[in-house]
Amino acid sequence: MRGLILLTAFIMLLIGGVAYLYSSTPARAKGDMLMDKKPEGYPVAILAGGCFWCTESEYRAIDGVLYTRVGYIGGHLDNPKYEDTHDSKSGHAEAVEVTYDPKAVSYEELLRYFLTKAHDPTQLNRQGPDIGTQYRSAIFYASEEEKALAQKVIDEVSAEKVWDKPIVTTLEPATTFWEAEDYHQQYYEKYEERTGRPHINDWLKRQSR
Repeated sequence: MRGLILLTAFIMLLIGGVAYLYSSTPARAKGDMLMDKKPEGYPVAILAGGCFWCTESEYRAIDGVLYTRVGYIGGHLDNPKYEDTHDSKSGHAEAVEVTYDPKAVSYEELLRYFLTKAHDPTQLNRQGPDIGTQYRSAIFYASEEEKALAQKVIDEVSAEKVWDKPIVTTLEPATTFWEAEDYHQQYYEKYEERTGRPHINDWLKRQSR
């Protein structure tokens, strides 16, 4: 009985400690160059790495990123909605379109961050508990030059043994990028502004840094 009481006390203490850390976690830093509207005349990188809430949040903290939006790409249905992508029905991937200033951050740097920190590129058609081709790891290239550079970075990260398993990220030609519903845009930022604390998924990922 005494052992059970001590175990219960330990669990409550652990939960309390996590709750304290969670409630006191400072807001995620944002990139210094972020804009409210998409600027004209700048290149974009289109990357899919699981739930687009988290991937977008990762890139909005990078200096040199000017604007982001999330959406759907790589499928066979025009103007897809969130529900259309469930169970891989439409073939689209949840992706983030990153508008960036190449004088401040290069396409290659964005790719390397994607393959080493923003998500786990060794998980096939999933990211953690999210399963389906809509959560696949993919780089959507706009030119043969981008495709070649993406393959170069994949080969380099593979050779460096950053991951214990092979990288399964696909290289797919960029097709129409369909912007997702408004409530998906900058989801973690909106959640934190509304509640005063980070979303649990975002908080957990910060702890792994």
